[in-house]
Amino acid sequence: MSVSRPRLGLAIEGLQVRFGDFTALHDLSLRLAPGESLGLVGESGSGKSTLLRAVCGLLPQAAGSIALVAEGAQGQPLPTPGSAAFRRSVQMVFQDPYGSLHPRQTVDRMLAEPLAIHRLGDAETRIEAALDAVGLGAGFRFRYAHQLSGGQRQRVAIARALILEPQILLLDEPTSALDASVQAEVLNLLEALRRERGLSFLMVSHDLAVVTHLCERLMVMQKGREVETLAASDLAAQRVQADYTRQLMQASVGFVRAGAAT
Repeated sequence: MSVSRPRLGLAIEGLQVRFGDFTALHDLSLRLAPGESLGLVGESGSGKSTLLRAVCGLLPQAAGSIALVAEGAQGQPLPTPGSAAFRRSVQMVFQDPYGSLHPRQTVDRMLAEPLAIHRLGDAETRIEAALDAVGLGAGFRFRYAHQLSGGQRQRVAIARALILEPQILLLDEPTSALDASVQAEVLNLLEALRRERGLSFLMVSHDLAVVTHLCERLMVMQKGREVETLAASDLAAQRVQADYTRQLMQASVGFVRAGAAT
């Protein structure tokens, strides 16, 4: 499906998120260009998922700003964070396909709910189109989550995010709970959807291979701060500046048996 609307990106400036006396994000700034895919990498607790949740309004910000940016000069005001138009423009796919779907609702009802919230009509057509877009089809409409495989559940979660026709997807470890072969299928689906719909991605992952496959740029985070931002091609070629990034690259190589030949 071609996109006639202007593509949207994000401009985040000086963002702070606090939990009591603990600061989870420290004056973080980034720019996601319209149509771009930007990956967030770092060890657990570095603030990656916190950043996504702050963008979509699940966490309050203590300071800083979050704004949409449009491709080219549009002459119209863009939706502001917290508004229904912003929530429709920016959707999130969560990490766990087993926990993000309601166990007592059919796929049809889960997909119909955001349409009802945003008062969008023609639900049947939209639901069937969303399922077709993620490769499931109308035969899955009246199944429950427990009747689906992990990959099918995550496809339903992606369909639920797509059904409002957003322009930005926030992806929080979207394949980490899936088997390796299913991971590849879901990643290829996401990349195809991004090209087809002109979407912008802000993606969290611990897996550097996944991020370099799907993203054009990466921000490396540690303890709620930016360490460095670089092109995915630079990471693949090991052209990095920070020691912390080198440590992440070394850790991503995997387990080496003690005493093994080098």
